[in-house]
Amino acid sequence: MLPRGRGVGLARRIAIAAALLIAGGALFSFSAVSKPALHAKAHAKKPPGTASARDGAALVRHGRDVFRNDTFGDEGFWSGVLQLQKVIAGSHNGGTGPGVSPKTALSVGLKVDASALPKPVVAAIKKGKVDLNDPATTLALLKLNAVVGIKGHFARSGKLQTIGVTCAICHSTVNNSFAPGIGQRLDGWPNRDLNVGAILNLSPNLGPVAKLLGTDIGTVKKVVGAWGPGKFDAELFLDGKGFRPDGKSAATLIPPAFGLSGVNLHTFTGWGSIPYWNAFVANLEMHGQGNFTDARLDDATKFPVAARNHLGHTTSKVDRISAELPALQAYQLSLLAPKPPKGSFDHAAAARGKAIFDDKGKCATCHVPGRFTEPGFNMHKPSEICTDAFQADRSPDGMYRTTPLKGLFAHAKGGYYHDGRFKTLGAVVSHYDSCFNLGLSPAEQHDLVQYLKSL
Repeated sequence: MLPRGRGVGLARRIAIAAALLIAGGALFSFSAVSKPALHAKAHAKKPPGTASARDGAALVRHGRDVFRNDTFGDEGFWSGVLQLQKVIAGSHNGGTGPGVSPKTALSVGLKVDASALPKPVVAAIKKGKVDLNDPATTLALLKLNAVVGIKGHFARSGKLQTIGVTCAICHSTVNNSFAPGIGQRLDGWPNRDLNVGAILNLSPNLGPVAKLLGTDIGTVKKVVGAWGPGKFDAELFLDGKGFRPDGKSAATLIPPAFGLSGVNLHTFTGWGSIPYWNAFVANLEMHGQGNFTDARLDDATKFPVAARNHLGHTTSKVDRISAELPALQAYQLSLLAPKPPKGSFDHAAAARGKAIFDDKGKCATCHVPGRFTEPGFNMHKPSEICTDAFQADRSPDGMYRTTPLKGLFAHAKGGYYHDGRFKTLGAVVSHYDSCFNLGLSPAEQHDLVQYLKSL
């Protein structure tokens, strides 16, 4: 084990964090990676060198950079307000407190991009020369831009000055191709290990958040602490509802950002299109610098926090968001739903299940094959799908979206439905069998599940 201290080199400190992630738990162990449309094969049949092909590919490439690396200037919130850079660095590295060690970083679900690790670091990892508790390792990883979804900015002295977050922090993970928690990026896959609430609770200054919500710091800690891994509550900062009537957290699962091409509305409860939701999140959730308009948030009865703080009329002298929305949308639309890994479903049963899906199970009525959601307005009233209206009523339309079904395996952790209430696909099928009085036998339900796994 390497000695701890200022003499530990950069490569060694990185190895510490990386090796920790090797020892930690993993969300995925599949080697398949969602491939964006800019992949060479996707353009193989297009005339080479045409302006449209060049422009389209360039837009997608730029969108990928925005998705992975653009903070939209949100450092003002994560560092200026929450002061998380001080907590990460620790008192031994110019910050405050013990610092965020690799062990702590892993515990809140952060991931490492293996392609950002130099060969000497990879070699050190394989040799097992590690120290698991040095916050300096976290800083070294940030300097390499190896922590997925987090951007660190350093002074010449090496001190961490600010941090910001990108779209990738929630909507990317890694495929563990090198080791658990370390691998190629899987853009569009939801990070169901990420504990956003725990990260927020690391902040030494939650006062401004409490003021926004009109409550006290203790309540804020309790509410966000209840979210748990893989969940986030975007509506909390609009309506202030931290818990459902049954006492459980009001947070919803982080959704995938792949397979959205041709899909009308993109969140569990609608709200708007891809560029709408990207503008919403970049401005109101990531707290970037930009402009956002939605007069629906002026409804003080439905959205008291948003109305009180005029969130539906957000303006900034410097707009770092609006110009990036087209490229960001293009990249997201290029992210294909991943194919299920070999051996993950029964092919014969899936073939039988398809017939049930298309006919007796009535699934194809809403999950229309192709996109596996409705072409057009893909929303339903809660009563139509035999579920409560709590989350739907937190949205402008009071409805739930028909979720696209491709690549279900990639977001199975945490359960299904908007809040993960159904732990398995079997439970989902059973719910609809009861809701629609389908009369499916246990064998038919099994086959239907196998078909869903095959999509």
